[in-house]
Amino acid sequence: MLKKTIKYVDYNGQDREEDFYFDLSEAELIEMDVNEPDGFEGKMKRVMGSHDGKQIMAMFKDFIRASYGEKSPDGKYFDKSEEISRRFEHTKAYNVLFMELCTDAKKAADFVSSVMPFSNDQRKEFDKMVGDMTEKDDTETKVMPITDNQGV
Repeated sequence: MLKKTIKYVDYNGQDREEDFYFDLSEAELIEMDVNEPDGFEGKMKRVMGSHDGKQIMAMFKDFIRASYGEKSPDGKYFDKSEEISRRFEHTKAYNVLFMELCTDAKKAADFVSSVMPFSNDQRKEFDKMVGDMTEKDDTETKVMPITDNQGV
């Protein structure tokens, strides 16, 4: 589970700093894996390698939706639902996170790596894969270019 502190300005113009929680269980990862022809990791490689801003944004949006939830105070459960995800998507905190993931490859890789239910070996392999991909990228640490014609 990743606890991410996000600083943002809310719709009332108030500065806020809140903790948000993201997690994928092994069962959820298996479901994501079997729903992709080349598995979830293959999809990530394909989308990130394409540098197609629309596909990258859609992938991060889906990943955030799948992993965001509300942790019970006693830590016994992590509540996820369409409604919970939708409410989060309508916050300024979501906007801050989304833009961070779409524009900074290192932060995006760290976020995904922290949320995924990897063993230590799997995490090292994932981090190496992302490192190799970003080394080949001429845009340095950018995941995708943000320009007016991409609707962001």
